Amino acid sequence: MAFTSNSDILYFRFNAAMITLHSGLCYLKTAWLFTKSDFKTIILPVMIFTNVVSPRHSPLSFSCSLSWLWFHLFQGNVSNQSYSAHEDLLNKPWRPVPSGRISVKSSRALRWGLMIFCLGFSSLFSFNVLVTSAVFTMLVIVHDDFGLSGHPIGKNLLNVGAYVSFELGSTLVLSDEPSLDRTSITALCCSALVILVTIHVQDFADVKGDRMLGRRTLPIVAPEGSRIYILCVLPLISFALASFWSLGPLCSILFISMGIGVGLRCFLVRDEIGDQLNYWLYNIWLMGAHLLPANARFRALAW
Repeated sequence: MAFTSNSDILYFRFNAAMITLHSGLCYLKTAWLFTKSDFKTIILPVMIFTNVVSPRHSPLSFSCSLSWLWFHLFQGNVSNQSYSAHEDLLNKPWRPVPSGRISVKSSRALRWGLMIFCLGFSSLFSFNVLVTSAVFTMLVIVHDDFGLSGHPIGKNLLNVGAYVSFELGSTLVLSDEPSLDRTSITALCCSALVILVTIHVQDFADVKGDRMLGRRTLPIVAPEGSRIYILCVLPLISFALASFWSLGPLCSILFISMGIGVGLRCFLVRDEIGDQLNYWLYNIWLMGAHLLPANARFRALAW
């Protein structure tokens, strides 16, 4: 009859715990890789916007707001990336699906599980947060399952809807109010307009992959016209925002100069690496645009 010593039992328990920890870390890394590229394009700009326009702040509400945003971003990205594995092999091979960390079938099952989780999580806050989550889910379904991601106008409109959903839901959670005040609604409308008229800057760096999938984005449909459009619209929208939010002279000059610089660079620099940097600079400009409502709340940009 064999006996198991206490040291053997401790070893087996330790080994089981290490295996569980390793598996957990692998799952966390997969989740991180699904959302990694959107921290600078979604998480940071949206949380800047949310903290600027929200009339109330607390550490707990901030944590809940950030969690709400990340889980909805996770849901949207899992869905989107389960349909774009061929494109990601070319543009972003490190993502979970093209790198083999998760199969297309498993990622689509995860997407539906996340949809249910996000709706349940949103129901903990208010009815309007739940509605925002449901609207975001419908936008994801239309974008991915109905194929509107390949239409130049449809894609931009859906991107605007998703971005506004991120901002609306995060702001409602952070403010801990059932609805938004006038300043928040105005800022949300301005943000929607900015995204609508400028978001296709993100498509310049993805032309190869979009063309391979048969998508008709604006840089593919009008390669020269889209560059000229951005060259003109970024300075104009920068001037309009600076005037609308009544920025001081120095802040106005800085923000408008950013818009001119990014627009000029998008027009002049057209290689793939250059377009990736252009998009990075565009996101810095977008963060600046999301800071502007602070002047209505705190008169922080009146100098």
